[in-house]
Amino acid sequence: QVQLVESGGGLVQPGGSLRLSCAASGSIFSINTMGWYRQAPGKERELVADITSGGSTNYADSVKGRFTISRDYAKNTVYLQMNTLKPEDTAVYYCNADIQPRLWSAPSHYWGQGTQVTVSS
Repeated sequence: QVQLVESGGGLVQPGGSLRLSCAASGSIFSINTMGWYRQAPGKERELVADITSGGSTNYADSVKGRFTISRDYAKNTVYLQMNTLKPEDTAVYYCNADIQPRLWSAPSHYWGQGTQVTVSS
């Protein structure tokens, strides 16, 4: 069984920084893309950033230049460094990973439980 466990959310003032972490554990043969999504109240879940197994990154326009996604392949962990945070970044942030549990298994998308990020003075 695969689990994604997130950490690092919290309350921060506008202009501040936070770093989110997401560790994948369990039965893992390989991990393809890992990423972060967010969902604000009353809005749909949206992609924030993702990173492929080869290290290519992709960012939502709203976070380019402020957020940085990175990955520790040995630890099956993805990070999201969030700088210059704005009130509109307030949301529940979810980790997502495309994981192949076993050699003979097809890859599936797995989600973390979500971590709240609140940007407010």
